[in-house]
Amino acid sequence: MKPNRQDSEDQQMDSENALFRAVISLKNVDECRSFFKDLCTPAELQALVDRWQVVRYLEQDLPYRQIHDITGVSVTTIGRVARFLSDGFGGYETAAKRTLRHPH
Repeated sequence: MKPNRQDSEDQQMDSENALFRAVISLKNVDECRSFFKDLCTPAELQALVDRWQVVRYLEQDLPYRQIHDITGVSVTTIGRVARFLSDGFGGYETAAKRTLRHPH
């Protein structure tokens, strides 16, 4: 949270929930793309895309250096993604299971 924000934890949670409800309301890739292009700067969107690409390559058990060579993502970021993939909140794991391991 930004240091100058005066939101309580409950207000912050409500704001996050509103964002997440907006995301899950989207019906397809085109709607999702439009939403994220409106929501994020090009650099922010690229950072999200890069991290998701890293998940895909980690799922293929590629070494960090090879992932860096393919994507240009820093080894530090690759390590952070790997840490959250194995010990995070389960978001990467859930999405990977649904889209990368068993795509429809």
